[in-house]
This record gives sequence, structure tokens and C-alpha cells, in this order.
Amino acid sequence: MAVSPGGTPDPAIEPLQSQPAAHTPEPGSDSRAGRLSFCTKVCYGIGGVPNQVASSATAFYLQLFLLDVAQIPAAQVSLVLFGGKVSGAAADPLAGFFINRSRRTGSGRLMPWVLGCTPFIALAYFFLWFLPPFTSLRGLWYMTFYCLFQALATPEGAGLGHRVPVDHGDGGDADGGCGPRTHRVWRPHVAQVRGRRAPGADPRLPRRATVVTVTYPVCIALLRLGVKEQPEPSGPASSQDLSFLAGLVLTVRHPPYRKLVISFLFISAAVQMEQSYLVLFCTHASRLQDHVQSLVLTILVSAVLSTPLWEWVLQRFGKRMSAFGISAMVPFAILLAALPTAPVAYVVSFVSGVSIAVSLLLPWSMLPDVVDDFQMQHQHGPGMETIFYSSYVFFTKLSSASALGISMLSLEFAGYKAGACKQAEEVVVTLKVLIGAMPTCMILIGLCILMVGPAPKVPSQGTSCQQSLRRRTSYSIA
Repeated sequence: MAVSPGGTPDPAIEPLQSQPAAHTPEPGSDSRAGRLSFCTKVCYGIGGVPNQVASSATAFYLQLFLLDVAQIPAAQVSLVLFGGKVSGAAADPLAGFFINRSRRTGSGRLMPWVLGCTPFIALAYFFLWFLPPFTSLRGLWYMTFYCLFQALATPEGAGLGHRVPVDHGDGGDADGGCGPRTHRVWRPHVAQVRGRRAPGADPRLPRRATVVTVTYPVCIALLRLGVKEQPEPSGPASSQDLSFLAGLVLTVRHPPYRKLVISFLFISAAVQMEQSYLVLFCTHASRLQDHVQSLVLTILVSAVLSTPLWEWVLQRFGKRMSAFGISAMVPFAILLAALPTAPVAYVVSFVSGVSIAVSLLLPWSMLPDVVDDFQMQHQHGPGMETIFYSSYVFFTKLSSASALGISMLSLEFAGYKAGACKQAEEVVVTLKVLIGAMPTCMILIGLCILMVGPAPKVPSQGTSCQQSLRRRTSYSIA
């Protein structure tokens, strides 16, 4: 039963939830009853902050930390990155499978997964930035905790991430609900590395990691207080009658979903490479090491500020047209590789942040349309969204794992020396390719795939309301 902010049953919502899924709202009825309030969106967004903070830290700084602070060979760093991403990718379908079949408890069906994973992922993140006293097994140390971090982030993310399309009463909230969690906002906490000395000895480093670690229980507590889980409405058919593999086969055979996944395999891998190698490029392939913190902050701030603009663009011009905003970083990435000066770097960082914002917002805004199109054709009940979202994250993480693993091996072949003050010219050229040519090619390929063929059919307002009611398997305002 949905409850109003004052704690009393909301008469505007109660009749809707008591009706079957096939109920069609009368024309002119107030659709705001099924929409999420600002308070719910804020609490939902806050719940996703810790994972986004930690993801930003690892995306921008983990490679530099492992290479120049922990001084692990590039080949071992490649294994750490690949193993961690694969662990997260493998955990996604498993999390979707178990969440889809878990029983409801006093806290709901999905919230226990979020609450249970929080303390363990916080510890895994802390030890990921901890410098152990031994040196011979550091590669295994960081492999273990990075794999744990990625795998544990999956059930928590699945408990939140696939909720983007099921928390709203109409299509508008699908886009609005993505906003708060799309920005990867964090305060850089890893000391700048110039290759002269290892800053891992700085006693402030574990304390800075502790600050991020503490955000996990605090933000999840706010999530728990701000949103509550409600029972699933009855539907004509339930996807829980399907096995996970059968549901996965159905999703990958759906052409709009297949096109969306393949296109963002390239785009997400390109964005991941741009983030991961920017700090290394500034440190070893240019004289921008003094600007690293400011450049990263510029990317994050521009991504945050541009997200409301992109939400407006999505609604005004459509999602496929908005996808061209991702290509804005292409010429500037090439310019930075060719002319690595401070003014150029700041312009590139700003534009990259704008492009990264739409690249993170767009797939989670397009997936609800794909799910609606699938439901219109197959008429499956609640639960298929879990398979759609977990399989999407699985494929994109696998793509990022392959891209990061192979690209890091290229540094090993180029002769990268961990902890060295100056790298060989081959390493410099390789870093330029990794932040310029490679992301450019992958973004262009992904956009070409995304633009081919018709867009998914958008259901009418009445049909969309019916499907929203059928999909509402989780949270509403407390």
C-alpha cells in the first residue's frame, strides 16, 4: 500500500494499485498520482552515490595507483582490471537470477540485497586503496579486493539500477529518475603521482579511503528511510514462470535490445578507456601532471551541470538525436593527443564531461522503451526488467574488461616501467593512441550501429500507464 508523506494512505494511489494490470486510466485523470515525488528521487539518487563515487575513483585513478604507487607490473595490472570487470560481469546475471526469485521480507524483496552487500563492499573498497607491507603478492592482493568490490557492487547496483524504469508512473519519470545517479561525482582522494616517489606511504591515504567507505552505510540508510517496497501487482503472465536462461534468450533475440547493447558495448568501452588513461596520459605523456586533479574535477563538474540540459534535450529532440552528443568528445580527444597543452586539456575535459554525461544517461533512458516494446510483443509479466538490466550491465562490463585488459597489455608491450620517472617514447605514443584514436573509432562504430534501423515503438499514453502499473515491482514514496 502506498503511503503519503504524512503517513496516511493516499487515496489517489490506492485505487490504482488495487486494480488489475489491464486497467486503463480514464482520459483526463491526474497522472501525477503514479509519479515519483522529488523526495523519492533524491533518496533514490543518494542511495546510488557510494557506488558512483567509488566507480569514479577506480575509473580515473586505480591504474595510476597500481602502476606507480603499488608498483605492480603492467601485465599484472591488466589481469587485475580484467579479472575485476569479469567478476562484476559474471555477478550481474547471477544477481538478477537470485533477486528475481528471492522471497519478500519485512524490508521487501530487493532491499535486503542492498543492505546485506553494503558493509562488505565498503570494506573491499577500503582495502583496494590500502598499501600492504609485502611486495611479492601485491598483484594477488589487489586482484582479490577488486574482484570482491566489483562482484559485491552488482547485487547492490541491481537492487537500485534496474529500478529506474519501475519506479515511475509514466515515461517521463524514466528519464528524470536517471539524473541523480548518472553523474559520477566524487572528490579525488588519491594523491597525485609524479613518479618521483610513491605517495602510498602518505598516512592520509587510508583516511581518505575511509571517508568514501563511510558514505556507504550513510547513503544506504537514507535510501532505506526514503523509499519503501510495495507488493507486485497481478499480471496476465509472470516472467518468473520462465527460467533465467529462457528469459535471457528472449531478451537477446529482441532486435531493439540487441542493437542497443551492441552499440553501447563500443561506446561504454570508449568512455571507460578515456577515463582510465587520462591521468596516465597527463602524468607520463605530457607535462600536465600538475593539472591532473583540476582536469578530473572539470570533467565531473561539467558532467553534473550538463545532465539537466541533456534531460531536456532527450525530451525535446528525442533520444536518438541526443546520442550525437556523445560524438562531441571525438575531435577534442584527438586534439589533446596531438597538442597536449593546459588550455587544450581543460577544454577537452569540459567537453568530455558533457559527452560522458549523455553516454551514461542515454542507455538507461532508452532501456525502458526497449522493455515496453518487448512487453507489447510478448506480453510477459513483471520481472523481465531484471533480466534486461542485468544482462545489459553484464555485456557492457565484459566489453570494458576486454578493452581495459588488452589496452593495459599494450603498455606492457610498449615497455612501461612501474614507478619510473620517465617512460619510453613507445609508451608515450601508446598512451596517445589509447586516449585519442581508440575511443574515437569505438564511439563512431557504436553510434553507427545505434542509428541503423527504426527506433523501438513507443506505446500510447494509456498503454504506457498499463505497463507502468505492471512493471511497478518495487519502490514508492514512504
